[in-house]
Amino acid sequence: MNQLPPQPTPPTFELDSTAPDPATAEIIALPVAAEAGGLVLGPGADELDARYGLLDQLEFAGATGKAGEVTACPVAGTDHTGALRQVLLVGIGAGRRTDFRRAGAALARATRDRTAVVTTIPAADPGIALEPFVAGATLGSFVFHWRSEGPEWQPVGALVLAELGAEHGDRLDRAVAIAHASWRARFLATVPAGLESPAWLAEQAVALDAQTRLKVRVWDEDQLAEGGFGGILTVGQGSATPPRLIRLDYTPARSSRRTPTVALIGKGITFDTGGLNLKPGQGMATMKRDMTGGGVVLATMAALAAVDCPVKVVGLIAAAENAVSGSAMRPGDVITHYGGRTSEVNNTDAEGRLVLADAMAYAVAKVKPAALVDIATLTGAMKVALGQQLGGFFATDDRLAARIGEAGETAGEPVWRMPLAEVYEPKVSSQVADGDNAAGGPGAITAALFLQHFTGGLPWVHLDIASVGDAPTDTFEWTPGPTGYGARLLLTWLGSADPLG
Repeated sequence: MNQLPPQPTPPTFELDSTAPDPATAEIIALPVAAEAGGLVLGPGADELDARYGLLDQLEFAGATGKAGEVTACPVAGTDHTGALRQVLLVGIGAGRRTDFRRAGAALARATRDRTAVVTTIPAADPGIALEPFVAGATLGSFVFHWRSEGPEWQPVGALVLAELGAEHGDRLDRAVAIAHASWRARFLATVPAGLESPAWLAEQAVALDAQTRLKVRVWDEDQLAEGGFGGILTVGQGSATPPRLIRLDYTPARSSRRTPTVALIGKGITFDTGGLNLKPGQGMATMKRDMTGGGVVLATMAALAAVDCPVKVVGLIAAAENAVSGSAMRPGDVITHYGGRTSEVNNTDAEGRLVLADAMAYAVAKVKPAALVDIATLTGAMKVALGQQLGGFFATDDRLAARIGEAGETAGEPVWRMPLAEVYEPKVSSQVADGDNAAGGPGAITAALFLQHFTGGLPWVHLDIASVGDAPTDTFEWTPGPTGYGARLLLTWLGSADPLG
């Protein structure tokens, strides 16, 4: 049995109302803004600039102040006393949320394996900077390992946020909760499928029951059969690890019968071979992350209380492994989903929509939500359309679409609205069943049209994050690997004062 080794943990964040003290801080990181008149050092810099000529060092290095640019200024051998050994000057560009996020990530990379860093970067503009800086510093620190001798590096132990007092405590707690949810989503999407079976994913959800005020229910394969969840069962029937449906319920502290409910549905394909329509080897290389949508739902649900989500939320994760065996589903098979709608399976590698359909139909019938949101690494077509820096989404409700788009921009997980073009609806039809899971191109649109039949006419958003499911290189706040994209977006939306207003 595989045993996951202990994993590195995110850096901690501490508030300190005082200025950075060279007598006690080994590393001090200061913000550098790019303004019309030139480079400007941020809070806490006056004494250090006078002592070490920081602006002169920036000029000598050819610094521009762009977001994420780091200029290291050693102080060893200069006339100083105390613990200080290095000053890091970190560009914050024009001081936008995106700039502070990139500054946080750059600082995290520059301070790996260090015990603590004192920084005034968020103090440059606390109202804008705090949350994105924490997100950037957290995700820029993310590392996963299964090495016999431990990880290649450790995240910085602590980031001390100087010149920020206790009055920022609640906002810091919220920022950390959102960042940690994104870390959790990344971790879940990175665990190899040899360990992360549907049952293992369900165990992670059950463990939350003791840590949060979530209620958790899990359907095993027998209960799925009794309940009529034909999509989840059929996709998972070829695997030695049986499928699961996971339900997590969140109720805010202040709620009543009139409090609306949102249903979040996540695709939890713990590994996708493509089934009998087998993927090429390179296409399978990243398929342990095909449960990213399910991981994002789990991570989001775990953090709802921390962001004071005002609505009820039911999270559903349809978990299965799409494997190859004698019992695997075949092209031409017809399956019956929860609620009775049937689908002809003409491509076993279009399995995500089959499991989502069951969970969505269940949500409509049993949860009766005011809005339905699903999230999935669903189609390669979305990656072709949008590249790897932008997610896509479809929506049946303009107001809900606007809120999702705004939340993505604020959170640093931008998404672009795609058209639910009815002209392609005939492609989703089948000669022998209610629908065809292999409608062909345009692939992202036809997949969304397939799923729309399971929404019950409710306000609905379908987030297709296949385009942003992986970070191939160090890019801004992303370290290489599965991204867990979507947790910050959903928490920013659901943590707002009136998500459905």
